[in-house]
Amino acid sequence: MFLLDNILLAPFNGILWVGEKINDLIQIELHDEGRIKERMMELQLKFELNEISVEEYDKQEEELLEMIERIRVEKESN
Repeated sequence: MFLLDNILLAPFNGILWVGEKINDLIQIELHDEGRIKERMMELQLKFELNEISVEEYDKQEEELLEMIERIRVEKESN
């Protein structure tokens, strides 16, 4: 009976595993201050190449700075 259950549930377990791995990568991306700084450098380059407007630059920069601040607050609280 358990073997049959394992066979029938294998596709769902695979989907759950993939979802967990994606979530792990997202968490790493959101909590990696170095990666956020890289994104800020990319944003600066786009701005300097006139690929984005001042408003878009300011908006994205503010979001990235807020992410860095949250990471630092979390580190301090741990």
